[in-house]
Amino acid sequence: MKKIFILCAAIVVTMGTFSCTKLNVPVESQYVKSNFPVTDADYIALLGTIYSNLSSSYAVPYWRMQDMATDEAILPARDGNFDDGGQYRQLHYHTWTFDHPNVIGVWQWGFGGINTCNRIISVINSSPSSEAKKQSSIAEVKAMRALYLYFMMDLYGNVPIITDFPVTTQPATQPRAKVYAFIESELKAVLPLLPAKSSNAATNVSQYGRPTKGMVFALLAKMYLNSGVYVGTNRYQETVTMCDSVQANTNYFLDAKYRDIFLPTNGPAINETIFAVPYDQQIPGNQFTRFGFFYYLVQAYGFNVNLSIAMSTTPEFYNRFNIPGDDRTKTWLAGPQFYPDGNGGFTNQPVYYPAGTVGVPANTQINIIPTLTLTGKKPMDLGNDVLTSQAEGVRSIKYYPDVNIIQATRLNSNDVPVFRLADIYLMKAEALLRGAAPTNINGETQTPLTLVNKLRLRAHAQTASSIDLDGLLDERARELSWEAWRRNDLIRYGLFEKEYPLPVMGGKTDDLKMNTDPTRRLYPVPSTELKTNPNLVQNPGY
Repeated sequence: MKKIFILCAAIVVTMGTFSCTKLNVPVESQYVKSNFPVTDADYIALLGTIYSNLSSSYAVPYWRMQDMATDEAILPARDGNFDDGGQYRQLHYHTWTFDHPNVIGVWQWGFGGINTCNRIISVINSSPSSEAKKQSSIAEVKAMRALYLYFMMDLYGNVPIITDFPVTTQPATQPRAKVYAFIESELKAVLPLLPAKSSNAATNVSQYGRPTKGMVFALLAKMYLNSGVYVGTNRYQETVTMCDSVQANTNYFLDAKYRDIFLPTNGPAINETIFAVPYDQQIPGNQFTRFGFFYYLVQAYGFNVNLSIAMSTTPEFYNRFNIPGDDRTKTWLAGPQFYPDGNGGFTNQPVYYPAGTVGVPANTQINIIPTLTLTGKKPMDLGNDVLTSQAEGVRSIKYYPDVNIIQATRLNSNDVPVFRLADIYLMKAEALLRGAAPTNINGETQTPLTLVNKLRLRAHAQTASSIDLDGLLDERARELSWEAWRRNDLIRYGLFEKEYPLPVMGGKTDDLKMNTDPTRRLYPVPSTELKTNPNLVQNPGY
């Protein structure tokens, strides 16, 4: 699947390297409407731009809007370094404006993807392919268009519905309920034409990173679970139905090792992945190690590049990783540091600060401190002392550092899941706790407790004796950390506006206060879009 992106990029680069010096010459092209697209290779090249656009911003800008606006992730300044104009603290404190770089960039990314889908549909419609080939390919494109539009609806609420190419009139803002209904109808319409996950490995490789019936079921489950937020009507029983539809395909099952799901070598071999965004050294976008590692550990992990020391989680969020034996706790760097064992775990050999590190005595073991202590001198700033402030903040290595990372790109090869079976279990458990009736799937009547304990058993964590909604939210935090669902979860639970407690931030104030207005559940329509399109309507509160 990753080769699709490389092929597509090569085609684009080739097209862009020719300049015109003679204008009155006949056009002689191998590819024209009468013969393109026809073959499978043609369609792969044509559709590749949908996926290259998706990967370009999913794992950084989009992820930041979903997780850095919560207690799950924070990128504090360190004596002014890493402040970048305040954009990260604006996300964390909910003080973003309509000209925030992520607000603008992610809108353009999402609607750029939708526009690409519409353009490709127009090309397919005019191609000489068989009607069956056209319809199956258009179904794939429409499923991806629905996914892009879901991202936009979830982030911005009332957004345009754009299906034409080229766009001849300025699109108008549509109510969120209408956007929701459109996405639902599109997904139901394409469902019969999409493939199901197969027991054949080669088939699954060709489907990987592309929409399947399982992806549609998972996206509908996510929409129905959040239906009360999106349209004011709860649809918990339908959430269960969609989750059961995923589970009915027994080719989806939990992988034996939690760590394997997120390694640089992950991919089609992961059995529980329903839909993921592929990344490698040629597919840019995954820079979790660049932004969220701890620089002084690079040699211990087998590489030596210039990485940030900034992004971490909050003590409040990390405190949820408190279950005995839980493998998911090993996805964080906290406390005294030891050499990795190469399998996602650690040895007993301490990691010391490199010799000659300024201000650090020789043979000092690296110790990462969970607490975050504001200096009060600069906004959301921890200071820059190596042994204290630089080492403050638990770092995530859920997307395990890629040994092939290089200075030129600082990219990771870890594919990033969007939907996986564990989330299906947890969505079903929540819908049941909120009143849906239990169902029998694959000969088993599942309860919220049995679903949660399936995940705990896989993670070697102590099983739960009971589970309620609050406990389930904590379980989602443990299982799905840094998978871009925390904002979505907190809004559904009515906790998105809850202020971060002062002890989490060291008990000091720095003239910043979290904006707790419920209007912050939606991001604003970007200033750039309002200037160019008078038919757009700004969200309340901005």
